[in-house]
Amino acid sequence: MSDPRQCPAVLIAAPASGQGKTTVTAALARLHRNLGRKVRVFKCGPDFLDPMILERASGAPVYQLDLWMIGAQESRRLLWEAAAEADLILIEGVMGLFDGTPSSADLARHFGVPVLAVIDGTAMAQTFGALALGLARYQADLPFAGVLANRVGSLRHAQLLEGSLTEGLRWYGGLSRERGIELPSRHLGLVQASELNDLDQRLDAAAEALAGSCDAALPPAVSFDGPALPAPLPSLAGVRIGVAHDEAFAFIYGANLDLLRAMGAQLEFFSPLHDSELPQVDSLYLPGGYPELHHHALAANTPMLDAIRAHHSAGKPLLAECGGMLYLLENLTDVAGERAALVGLLTGEAVMQKRLAALALQAVELPEGTLRGHTYHHSLTTSELEPIARGLSPNGGRGNEAVYRLGRLTASYVHFYFPSDPHAAAALLRP
Repeated sequence: MSDPRQCPAVLIAAPASGQGKTTVTAALARLHRNLGRKVRVFKCGPDFLDPMILERASGAPVYQLDLWMIGAQESRRLLWEAAAEADLILIEGVMGLFDGTPSSADLARHFGVPVLAVIDGTAMAQTFGALALGLARYQADLPFAGVLANRVGSLRHAQLLEGSLTEGLRWYGGLSRERGIELPSRHLGLVQASELNDLDQRLDAAAEALAGSCDAALPPAVSFDGPALPAPLPSLAGVRIGVAHDEAFAFIYGANLDLLRAMGAQLEFFSPLHDSELPQVDSLYLPGGYPELHHHALAANTPMLDAIRAHHSAGKPLLAECGGMLYLLENLTDVAGERAALVGLLTGEAVMQKRLAALALQAVELPEGTLRGHTYHHSLTTSELEPIARGLSPNGGRGNEAVYRLGRLTASYVHFYFPSDPHAAAALLRP
């Protein structure tokens, strides 16, 4: 291993989802950035929307950390590299602090990063202290930094919350419930950063509000060990990969793109919504997104539909994930019952649901290798195609997503994390 590096760091967690972790993490990132500090932010667990917001807040790329999907060695490498350039590392947790296996608490304990617990103080007074104490003491070996209150109603309310803390728990301040600070959301989570014209104003307002109640001093430094030497990467030298990227297709791990470039691939971004032809490419990568919000416009762009069909007919590789798979089906129906005919390479159709249809980590054994990732969708798909594989979740529950193959086309609800098996990722996209 390389020499360890030290950097102030904290993991922002909460008792449950919906407490405002992303708002607080973004506010902290923007606050310290506005103070002239270099801030690196990571997101625990699978997510595409939160990192978009956190990148805008910090001004630096945001990557995932997860002991199962990314793995301890790759997570260690990312933290070690960030520690070389950052004045502060922030890690936003996932779900509740102890939820899932592995949990945010497991990640904090593994790397020795202290936890800053965010608790929604709405309609709460002294019970805030009991909840904070439970989070801090539930696991005796968990490094714990302190507590920050979110959605505080007034100065008096903040004083009540702070006064409820016992056993030396540190008060990190409170963020008010002012309008213009909270980040809007829709069915898959937060609204995409590119859709919020006032995002920077919201972030600056949140940072200013937080600065008025919290100590902007840096937390204690954490020592991050260097990673073991990585295995040699497969080659995609000279391979041109077309990557869909627009309002309808934007859910993609930054680490996937980094890996493709590291393997020598040339990435060409295009828009299924706005472009009338594909760039000159050898392979296509259609990530997830919100095709259901744009399905009529996608259907109306017939030159692009024809170009996708021609690409497949030529026997070229095509990888489609979640929303990308919905685009390749015959029909897609939104929650209002509006139906649109799309590419039609895959027999079947998808219908959007008002409730979550699946949320799970996934490991998929493909002929090319085993890729890990996650599934998160509000649609149900019917198809007569027989899957070549199904995902398996380490936490059980709903999942076991089907993976379909038609020639060089591979499609699934699973969002794959390419660094989990670079050789499999390369094989899926290599001509």
